[in-house]
Amino acid sequence: MLSPLAVPIATIFGSEFLGTMILIILGVGVVANNLLPKTKGHDNAPGSLQINWGWGLGVMFGVYGAYKTGGHLNPAVTIGLWVAGKDLAPGIPATAGNIATYIVAQMCGAFVGAVIAWLAYKQHYDEDCDPADKLGTFATGPAIRSPFWNTLTEIIGTWILVIWVIISGYTTGTAIGPFGVALLIVAIGASLGGPTGYAINPARDLGPRIAHAVLPIKGKGGSDWGYAWVPIVGPLIGGVLAGLTYIIFW
Repeated sequence: MLSPLAVPIATIFGSEFLGTMILIILGVGVVANNLLPKTKGHDNAPGSLQINWGWGLGVMFGVYGAYKTGGHLNPAVTIGLWVAGKDLAPGIPATAGNIATYIVAQMCGAFVGAVIAWLAYKQHYDEDCDPADKLGTFATGPAIRSPFWNTLTEIIGTWILVIWVIISGYTTGTAIGPFGVALLIVAIGASLGGPTGYAINPARDLGPRIAHAVLPIKGKGGSDWGYAWVPIVGPLIGGVLAGLTYIIFW
């Protein structure tokens, strides 16, 4: 068995930072390509299914980028594994320090990834556009605003993601892991993404939302901080429930 010290803190941070950054560059990018004016995707936008696939493949390549740490990319996954009594990855026990390092790296990677995606689409963000669409490239929002039901939707979607991660072994033991989670993200988006845009990941929503708030985006409007707690609290509850489900049934 590997020593708990086999993976240094700096490696943990770098791995999760890189993987989450890749996820957000591709995820924010695919939404920007659909929603922003004068993009190649906007003129021929196939709609939500392209966005689902963009996020799914973004997760897959992000997982490969963070292979040294199991490719969590998501505080809900990290918390869910801890609740389930699992190591975070081979050689990385679920200590408070390691959990904190994962989550900080994920948040930082998400913020930087959003900034990079903004740079790629800078000229299109400068075009006249509904401020809600500009925010929608960065962060999620509800189709019908109802905090309880929006939170419940995020709990359900995240529960499905995290319980699959726990019982599948994620990236360990099989090379199909990253592709499997990509397909699962597409399925969650297609099936449960309608009410809230399926954040299912606090870092995925909060990091880019902060980027939206601080970047000099022309005509951007507000960052909807009144809703921002939903894609944080809902996924964290979903992750905890997934860990408890594993304890009860497995």
